[in-house]
Amino acid sequence: MAESTDNIIVGQSSASDTEQLKLSDLLERGWKIFEDLDNSNEPFGPNTVHRVKRGVNMLEEASSMVAQLDLFSGNEEVEEIATADLKYLLLPALLGALHMKQSSQHKRLETVQTARLYFMNFLKTCHDYNISQFELPKSSNKNGVSEEAAEGGFSKGKSFSPDPSNLVTMAAKRQTKIERYRQRKELEDRLLDVRRVMEGGQADDEVSRDFYLLNVQRWITVCLEEIEAIDQEVKILKNMDVLKQGPAHQPAKPSRHPMKPFILTRDALQARVLGAGYPSLPTMTVDDWYEQQKKRVLPDQGITRKVVVEDNSDAKERDEEEKEKRDENDDEVSLLKARNWDDWKDGHRRGYGNRQNMG
Repeated sequence: MAESTDNIIVGQSSASDTEQLKLSDLLERGWKIFEDLDNSNEPFGPNTVHRVKRGVNMLEEASSMVAQLDLFSGNEEVEEIATADLKYLLLPALLGALHMKQSSQHKRLETVQTARLYFMNFLKTCHDYNISQFELPKSSNKNGVSEEAAEGGFSKGKSFSPDPSNLVTMAAKRQTKIERYRQRKELEDRLLDVRRVMEGGQADDEVSRDFYLLNVQRWITVCLEEIEAIDQEVKILKNMDVLKQGPAHQPAKPSRHPMKPFILTRDALQARVLGAGYPSLPTMTVDDWYEQQKKRVLPDQGITRKVVVEDNSDAKERDEEEKEKRDENDDEVSLLKARNWDDWKDGHRRGYGNRQNMG
C-alpha cells in the first residue's frame, strides 16, 4: 500500500509547476514550504504570498488524491495504517497552518474560519484513530465562534460573576493548557532525536513510523491551541465589523465655514507696519478686536444686563442729588408745611380723626 501511494503521479496545472509530481512529493514540498515560512523572519511580502499560495495548492491537490484513494477509514485502528500512509494524516493540519499564514485583512474572518475547519478535520480523524487522548473542541455556531468560547466569554450587557463553578472551570482549563504545553515540549524533544536518524538515511520502518506518529501527536497539541486562538480572534473580528458599521448610522455633523486669518496687533501703528508686510491678511488692533467681539456678545451673557444695572444706579444717584439740592435751597413752602405738620402731630395722637368702621 505504501509503495502504491508514494508512486502516484499527478500533473500540476500551474504554470510554475509543470513537472509531474508524485503524491509523496506534493506532501513533502508543501510541508517544506510551511516549515521554511514558519522559521523565517523575513517581512511579509509578495514572495511570501506566492509561496503560501503555492504550498496550499500542492497540499490541496494531495488531499484530493488521498480522498480518491480512500486511505483512511473510521473502522480502522492506527496500527492498521501503513507506515508510508501515516504522513498523509498531516495534510489537513498543514493546510490549516498555511491558511493562517495569509495576512489579507479584508478576508481575515473567512481565512481563520477556513483554517478552523481544516484543524477540526485533522483532530476528528486523529480522535477516531485514538492516536492521542484529548477532548474535541466544540463545533462553531452560526457566528463562527465555538459554543464553549461563546459561553465562557463576555457578552454585551452581562458581567462576569466569579462563582465557584466558573473558578473551577477556569482552573481546569489552566491545568489542561499546562499539561498540553508539557506534552508538546516532550514530543518536540523526541522528534529532534528521531529526525537526526531520519536525515542520516539509516531509519528503518519502525523509526519512520515513530517519526510520523510523533509529528501527528505534536500537531494535535498545535491544532488545539490554534482553535482556541481562532475562536478568540473571530469574536474580535466580528466586534470590529459592528464598530465599523456603527458610525454610518450616526448623523453627520454640520459643516463649519473656515475662519479668515488675521493679525492681532497692539496699536494702529503696528497694524500699518505689519499690514504693509502682509497685504493679503486683514489686520486690526486689540481695541478694534475687543469692540468687534463686544458687539457680537449675546444679551444672556451678562453684558447687556450689566449696562441696565449701571443705568439704574445712575438714576438713583441723580434723585439723591436733586433731593439734597432741594434741602439746601430751603424752600419756604416746604419748610412751612413741614412745621405745621409737626405742630399738628404734637397735639393729636396717632389715629385721631379716623371714625370709620366704629359701629
